[in-house]
Amino acid sequence: MIRRPTRLLTTAVAGTTAVLLLAGCGGGDGDAKANDKIAGADTGTSASPSVSASASGSRPEITFPADAKNVFEDQKTGDALKDAVLADSALSVNSMDAAIFEASTGTKALGFYNKGKALNKAITYVQGYIDKNDTWIGTTRYFDRAVTLSGSSEAYVTYCSDESKSFLKSRKTGKVENTPTTSDSYVLYHAKLSKNSEGVWQTTDVVSNRGDKACQP
Repeated sequence: MIRRPTRLLTTAVAGTTAVLLLAGCGGGDGDAKANDKIAGADTGTSASPSVSASASGSRPEITFPADAKNVFEDQKTGDALKDAVLADSALSVNSMDAAIFEASTGTKALGFYNKGKALNKAITYVQGYIDKNDTWIGTTRYFDRAVTLSGSSEAYVTYCSDESKSFLKSRKTGKVENTPTTSDSYVLYHAKLSKNSEGVWQTTDVVSNRGDKACQP
């Protein structure tokens, strides 16, 4: 049983869609199996993460409740530009979860770190939680992130999530769905990002595949 609804898009053709999404990336600039950890989340916390790469004074605050956190592993690649991409990609993920916790699709962070197709999908994803009056608790781990740069203002990121320790929770009853770990607890993501005029790497599209063997232990 799936712990949390698949983030954004999961279909039988997700792999094909990912190929199309990544088709524009230049070869030879990727980091195979480079794991992610954003600044401010390297201790396992995700509330109000600070970002050193692509810093902006107008960045919105992101906070999580005490019983939920995202953990992003190994943020440092040795390349400042790739590290900035990873940091903002992680903040895109955090912005969606923060919107779930606030039960609002109108949060500043959601539109700050996502745009275009990604923002539309993020709104749909968050609204799914709101409609069911659900939230989540526990820890979701993000790992095996790989960055491919396409010039200085476009990038592609692949990463996995481990939802085996995060669980759906009903806002109304407080009941937690303690579901067992299965292959569906692991999700593979492909994301496209573009750097805006403020230096923020915004996620512009994402596809995902729940149960992908590439992410399973």
